[in-house]
Amino acid sequence: MTRDAAVERALEYFDDGRYMDDLARRVAIPTESQNPERLPDLYRYLTDEMQTAFEAMGYSCRIYDNPLKGQGPVLLATRHEGDGLPTVLGYGHGDVIRGYEEQWYEGLSPWRIEERGDKVYGRGTADNKGQHCLHMAALACVLEERGELGFNHKFMIETGEENGSAGVNDIVDANKADFAADFYLASDGPRIDASKANVNCGNRGAVNFDLVCELREGGHHSGNWGGLLANPGIILSHAIASIVSEKGQILVKDLLPPPIPNSVRVALRDVAREGGPDAPEVQEWWGEPVLSSSEKVYGWNTFEVLAFKVGNPENPVNAVPPRAWAHCQIRFVVDSKWEEFQDIIQKHLNENGFDMVTVQDAPEANAGGFKASRSDPDHPWPSYVAESVTRTTGEKTVKLPNSGGSICNYIFQDTLGLPLCWIPHSYVGCSQHAPNEHILKSVTREGIAIMAGVYWDMGDPATPMPKPGSGG
Repeated sequence: MTRDAAVERALEYFDDGRYMDDLARRVAIPTESQNPERLPDLYRYLTDEMQTAFEAMGYSCRIYDNPLKGQGPVLLATRHEGDGLPTVLGYGHGDVIRGYEEQWYEGLSPWRIEERGDKVYGRGTADNKGQHCLHMAALACVLEERGELGFNHKFMIETGEENGSAGVNDIVDANKADFAADFYLASDGPRIDASKANVNCGNRGAVNFDLVCELREGGHHSGNWGGLLANPGIILSHAIASIVSEKGQILVKDLLPPPIPNSVRVALRDVAREGGPDAPEVQEWWGEPVLSSSEKVYGWNTFEVLAFKVGNPENPVNAVPPRAWAHCQIRFVVDSKWEEFQDIIQKHLNENGFDMVTVQDAPEANAGGFKASRSDPDHPWPSYVAESVTRTTGEKTVKLPNSGGSICNYIFQDTLGLPLCWIPHSYVGCSQHAPNEHILKSVTREGIAIMAGVYWDMGDPATPMPKPGSGG
């Protein structure tokens, strides 16, 4: 009954195909939360897969209906081993982005896993079914080896993360005693370097909105009216150029965060971004010029134009268009004025001669949006987890202040008051949210060993967790 034996059990679970068998069943359930017709599949994922697996490990399960019509349910699995033991809350999301079946490589399907070399394709393999499957398999192996976890554990599986986790905070807030814990540990998103494990202490936030310039009804012949009618595409282009430079630097001061804290700068000092196979080359000239690449992604705010439309792109005509539209997004770190972003942009546009451009809420289907969250990198909880990861890999584990992506971390930090720690088991070239989503077998195999080691350590008196409430 040892740590090494628990890790070896986890590796055998991966090597003999049981992990892939579990993942294949779960990927086969088309849990597209952005497709209203898939709501029964969201429930089926929880009842047929998650509840069955957790109950087999001695957890009790409850499914909470979402208070928002059409949004996915939440499952909470609970294993209580003692009143005096610390409680850890885990998280995963069973929903996935739309499948885009027709856009995958020939012979691939989003609803069937397929191994090609080191890559395992399928929708949800990286985001997030493959990652919470790692946790569940590691927990099962620790229980088999030790007979108990040695701590209290709760695991939450939601089914609406790709819809901005709509309604999930309402569920948690209304049932705080059910979800209460001392620490938070989960996995999502990519490593900063596919070859090395890291931990994250939070996530950036995201706000989506539209910029619209609508000047008249209908287009008008560009030969007869060109030079007399203002072109909304040109106006909107210049309006955006007043917000962000041609090199990606945000020009509106109030859209920026406060200066990067020293603890964050220190944590990012030796972080090198390595995208792995097929990742695009980093363009060092893009973004805030005084920041390092890691500071741009993990310590700063970015403004993105995700879509832009003027006229009829599919079949252009010789007419001055009446309307231009851009779907935009700001990714932001903690302490940014994120709730004021739209007002700040509208005020800036009005003051700079672009009052014909309006800032509008994005349609519900594209709204997205998450608050930012971050535990201090020096907090004892992520430090404890990083030490456990190092114990398994034999390499120093980088602690990131937060990931570059966004997720519902604020629920756990603000609503439940928990210190945060994430261990990502994907990589930035995984085609997450795109056709041909995949994981790397090499990263996944190491990930299951890492999680078995972490869960073993949390229940081992020789490696006690920090005292609840410790740190800042």
